[in-house]
Amino acid sequence: MTTDILPRIAVLATGGTIAGRAGDASMTAGYKAGVVGVNDLLDAVPALGNVARIHAEQIASVDSKDMSHALWTTLAQRIDALAAQDDIAGIVVTHGTDTLEETAYLLHLTVKTAKPVVLTAAMRPSSALSADGPLNLLNAVTVAACAQAKGQGVLVAFNNQIHSARDVTKTSTYAVDAFRSPEVGVLGFVQDGRVEFQRAVTKAHTLASEFAVGAQWPMVEIVTSYAGVSRMAVDALVAAGVKGIVVAGTGNGSIHASMTQGLVDAVKAGVAVVRASRVGSGHVMRNGAASDDALGSVSAGTLNPYKARVLLMLALAAGVEEAGALQRVFERY
Repeated sequence: MTTDILPRIAVLATGGTIAGRAGDASMTAGYKAGVVGVNDLLDAVPALGNVARIHAEQIASVDSKDMSHALWTTLAQRIDALAAQDDIAGIVVTHGTDTLEETAYLLHLTVKTAKPVVLTAAMRPSSALSADGPLNLLNAVTVAACAQAKGQGVLVAFNNQIHSARDVTKTSTYAVDAFRSPEVGVLGFVQDGRVEFQRAVTKAHTLASEFAVGAQWPMVEIVTSYAGVSRMAVDALVAAGVKGIVVAGTGNGSIHASMTQGLVDAVKAGVAVVRASRVGSGHVMRNGAASDDALGSVSAGTLNPYKARVLLMLALAAGVEEAGALQRVFERY
């Protein structure tokens, strides 16, 4: 394929381990994240020239544990601007693994394009033996250049797998297959230039989403229920002016009795409460009179607490505050 007919893919770099460097090639920890620039990342993958024409931008150089609302806004707005250009066929974002699932879901709910948007990352720094970043980047660009990826929302390409931003989560602190979609499985696979989708995304996203990034981010925090927990954290958050609380409950989103009373008072004070689970997979069922109706809370469904927080922030920013309306948002997205 001649280069003049290759699709043009924008690669936006934000830092992370994929752009990390250590002094010793045997080290996969103790490195500095986000120090390798986007052009160096691309130069390490010469095979990209056979897949796409690359437009590269350095959006940020951060360790993704330090991801901020302001950077989310900048990233979403830049993706929308690039996607509006006729000559851009798709967009790839390189990111740190620590908060990749949160950024991916935020973009899944806010960017307004059917063009492929694909996040990728690495578990080993670029300086490491058997660094996984170069192949992940090649695969991400391959997916972004694939016509089948259009209309699927924001995707994550990692370790030869393609995940939906809504479903994917980090499941290991060190393994190169750290990302999984535990409840519903992968969307498809990418290997040796071949992209295969096995299922489609069904929940609303991107062009079908009512949400957008903006200057205001309502304060939404996460608390965890565990043996012997008190209501102290809930009371402190309400006093601080929090607008929403997501509970990482035990099992099916169950909450200790001591914390429950604090949450009842929080709801009476106008704070939105969402029940999620600290368990790594499964869904939180709406319990009706047994829990949610009495508490005035919302079930997060299959969203983990961190993604539930993203959706709750966006819903509150859009003026959705009543529990029934919030429940419908969580069922739709």
